[in-house]
Amino acid sequence: MKDGSGNDYVVVFSESGIYAQATYHESPINAYRVSPPAPWPGLFDSLPQAFRPFAQEVAFLDHNGVQRATVCLWRERTDSEWKCGNVQVPDQDEGDADGAEWLFGLLLEGRAEAYLEFAEEYYEVAPALEVVQHVYDLKPLTQDIVSALNPAVRLEDLAEEIAQIGYPV
Repeated sequence: MKDGSGNDYVVVFSESGIYAQATYHESPINAYRVSPPAPWPGLFDSLPQAFRPFAQEVAFLDHNGVQRATVCLWRERTDSEWKCGNVQVPDQDEGDADGAEWLFGLLLEGRAEAYLEFAEEYYEVAPALEVVQHVYDLKPLTQDIVSALNPAVRLEDLAEEIAQIGYPV
């Protein structure tokens, strides 16, 4: 997910487990708070070896090879809970300083209604709830569903993205 304003996140599902990394560009722990830019101390220190290649993935680095993350969390297949590095956020910054709650909130909500609210606010569109629910239920995409979400897009235009995420058609 990239919002076009410098905020993004990625979730990787692998044989080893799940890795998630996000950037909240207004975060006080952003890599660009210092010169030269560097990830916040502790963010990646305890990252398991199995997930380290994801953290170094070119897609997650800036043009100088710096990790853009303000959030890094993971869950190995055998873990019973999510884990993250030992990150100390400055005292004056309480709440959602790393942006995790804001960035991952919609995923955690997990309801078509929540996405519909987001789409109305962010994209200023209001697709029918049944259409959004269709996607949330992972029902196969059809041209009718795609058109209901965006009349300017054809199903075949999405072939690469659909194949990449393994969505049913």
